[in-house]
Amino acid sequence: MSATAITGLSLGGGAKTSAPISWKVPIALTALTLLVGVGFSVGVGPGEVSHVTIETGNSWSGRPTFDLPTRASVIVLALVAALAAGYSWWRASRRLKIGRWVPAVAGAALVVAFLLWAVGGREQSLQATSLLSGALFLSVPLIFGALSGCICEHVGVINVSIEGQLLAGACLAAVVGSITGNPWIGLICAPIAGALVGCLLALFAVRYWVDHIIVGVVLNVLVTGLTSYLFSTVLERHAVFATRVQLPRWEIPLLRDIPVLGPVLFRQNVLTYIMFVVVVVLQIFLFKSRWGLRLRACGEHPKAADTVGIKVNRTRVLNTILGGAVAGLGGAYFTVAAGLAFGKEMSAGRGYIALAAMILGGWKPKGAILAALLFGFADNLQNALGVVGVEIPSQFMLMAPYLVTIFAVAGVVGRMRPPAAEGQAYKG
Repeated sequence: MSATAITGLSLGGGAKTSAPISWKVPIALTALTLLVGVGFSVGVGPGEVSHVTIETGNSWSGRPTFDLPTRASVIVLALVAALAAGYSWWRASRRLKIGRWVPAVAGAALVVAFLLWAVGGREQSLQATSLLSGALFLSVPLIFGALSGCICEHVGVINVSIEGQLLAGACLAAVVGSITGNPWIGLICAPIAGALVGCLLALFAVRYWVDHIIVGVVLNVLVTGLTSYLFSTVLERHAVFATRVQLPRWEIPLLRDIPVLGPVLFRQNVLTYIMFVVVVVLQIFLFKSRWGLRLRACGEHPKAADTVGIKVNRTRVLNTILGGAVAGLGGAYFTVAAGLAFGKEMSAGRGYIALAAMILGGWKPKGAILAALLFGFADNLQNALGVVGVEIPSQFMLMAPYLVTIFAVAGVVGRMRPPAAEGQAYKG
């Protein structure tokens, strides 16, 4: 049989080639499990105890504190991670897909083991509920930024300017809120600022076919420089712009009394509740509506979309502006939601972390929110462990969210498929 025939047989309905084995996940889980099981167990006294306090949300149960033996708890959690690692080896050896729940279970076990090791032998207890509640609040700008990236990239525009959109939204929300003394007006103006940055992105990326990544980086630098100049020359010198206004914190009746989840989810800032609504609405509309189908068609196959009457470039422009508005709304977190006046570069690179959360979440809103919560949790570790008095250098804790970003994105590169036509100009 000729080589051509053999090739045709393999590409047709005949013999199928097995998928290559990927050992990346099993190796990573095994290395982390050994690090935790051996590293965290060494040096822990046999009598050390870790105190963990949980707020149940009910007045009758109060805030119970659990005393856990540190060494035994770390070993048990390391065994859970080891089982997950072993299962991943078994799946990989048989060329079976390793579900996302496997590294999620292992990661959760290792994180809890680290927390118990960090607070072991200390008199103060770890406030678990406060740790989770703070992580959710810190995730708000990341979630809004990731949702903005989902909208823009599904329509075919790479939105690297999330950082600038967050910063612009924070600035305008603070300025308008300070002048009017009303945080709600500032909240309304935040998406307007983000939409203006989105207009510039759409203008250069869609209309003039400039490379999307270059435009995004330039816009970030432009917004950073402009807001820093305004802060130094105007905002810092006039007291009217330094007035702090803050959105109210709402505790939802009945739901706030749900054990554990109530204090975490339903005793939050107003912007957090808005974020819940936006995530649900966008997840439904993006994948279950005519608007979402048209939007995704422009990002997957713009030529085919054009042939059925969809105005590709117009759709890209409008949805890029919408994505900018969503990111701008997230910028309100830094000022009117947190009750702070505007400061230079106060977004602190969170736009890039939001972009990473979008990739880690598979370009889907429900995946992006989980990834953003992971980064928010890493960001809040410094506050939680600082209260307990853990002697870990603050520089390492500040690096935590960025290290998590690098390792998380490195683990999914090559396994997640972006929209096929993202970043490609359509000249039809």
